[in-house]
Amino acid sequence: MKSQISNALSDFFFEYETPRQVLVRNRRVGVVCRLIQLGVLAYIIGWVFIYEKGYQSTDTAISSVFSKMKGVGYTNVSGNEMVWDVADYVFPPQGDSSFVVMTNYIITEGQKMGKCPELQDQNNCNSDGDCEEGQIKRQMTGVCVNDTKTCEVLTWCPIENDKNIPDPPLLMSAENYTLFIKNSVTFPLFGVTRSNLVEGIDAVYINECLYDPKDSPLCPIFRLGDIVKLSGFNFTTIAKVGGAIGIVIDWTCNLDVDVKHCKPKYNFHGLYGNPDETDKARASVGYNFRYAKYYMEDKVQKRTLLKVFGIRIDIIVQSLARQFDIIPTLTAIGSGVGIFGVATVVCDLVLLYLLPKREFYKNMKFKYTDSHVQDPDSEAGSTETEK
Repeated sequence: MKSQISNALSDFFFEYETPRQVLVRNRRVGVVCRLIQLGVLAYIIGWVFIYEKGYQSTDTAISSVFSKMKGVGYTNVSGNEMVWDVADYVFPPQGDSSFVVMTNYIITEGQKMGKCPELQDQNNCNSDGDCEEGQIKRQMTGVCVNDTKTCEVLTWCPIENDKNIPDPPLLMSAENYTLFIKNSVTFPLFGVTRSNLVEGIDAVYINECLYDPKDSPLCPIFRLGDIVKLSGFNFTTIAKVGGAIGIVIDWTCNLDVDVKHCKPKYNFHGLYGNPDETDKARASVGYNFRYAKYYMEDKVQKRTLLKVFGIRIDIIVQSLARQFDIIPTLTAIGSGVGIFGVATVVCDLVLLYLLPKREFYKNMKFKYTDSHVQDPDSEAGSTETEK
C-alpha cells in the first residue's frame, strides 16, 4: 500500500503529460487553418490594439465650466427706445453651463392684480352661466362681461396678449453677441489637469481672436450667430421663437504622448428649434418662458411681464483619456492567444466530420481502449495459479 502511494505521488510530481498531436498534410484544411489564424491576428492587432486601444487604461474627467456673454442690444418699439445689456438678456445670471439668451419678447406693462375681461376668442360667453368660477386656465369670477362677451377673471390686468410674435425678432443684434467659455478638466486616475486655455492662448490672443473651426479652432470666444450657423439653424428663424443648441467640448486625449497635445475640440448641435417651415406643424415649437419685474406705484404693486423667446445654450463636456497600462495589455494578449484556439476547433471539425477520410483521421487522432479487456499482468498471474 505504501509503495502504491509512493508511486502515485512520484507519477504526479515528476512526470509531465502533453497532448498527442497529429500532423495532417491536407491543403484545404491547412488553408482554412491559416485563414482563420490570419483573421484572428488581424482582429487582435487591428481592432483590439489599434482601434480599441486595448493596451491602455481609460479615465473620464471631472469638469468645470464658466461662461460669460458680452454685447449690447437695442430696440425701438412704438417709439420706446431701450438698450439691453447682459443683465437684461441672459437668464439665469452669467457663469452657468446652461443659460438662455433673449432674442425676442412680448412685453405687457403696468399689470396689477384685479378683475378684467378675458381676451377675445378666449372663454367667450353669452351669460353668467357660461362662466363657472375656477374654470379653465384663469380664476373666473362667474361674470360675463357684456362689452367683450368674454368671462371676467381675477388675474394680473391688463391680460397679456401673446398671439402675435414680433417678426422680425426685436433683438436681431443678438447675432453679434460673443460668448466666452472657460473649461477645465481633471483626470484623477492619471493626475492630469487641463484647461481649454491651452499653450499659446494668452490675454493678447483672447482679445483678438474669434472662434473659427479652421482658422482659430482653439479660440474660446464664440459669436452667437456663428454658433447658430454651425449648429445647422437659421438665426432669424430661431431668434423669433427660440430654440436650444448644445456646445460639446470634447476632450479625447492620448497621454502616452506629450500632455500639450491634449486639446479640446468644439462641436455644435441643434437640439430643438424651428429650423424650417415643416417645423410649424409640431407642438410647442421653439423655446420661451415668462419673466416679471415687480415695482410699487402709488402704494400698489405692479409688474412688467415679458414673454421671453431665446436661444438656450447647453455646454456639455465629453472626456476620455488613455494611457499605457501593462494589465490591460496582458489581458488583451491573453484573450487573443485564447481565440487562436478557434482555428484548431474548426479544423478538427472539418477533419473528423466533413472529409471523406474522416475515419482514418479519427484513428490517427484518438487511441481507443476497451475497459472490458483484462489487464495483461492479471492474466499472467491467473495462468500461473492454474498451473
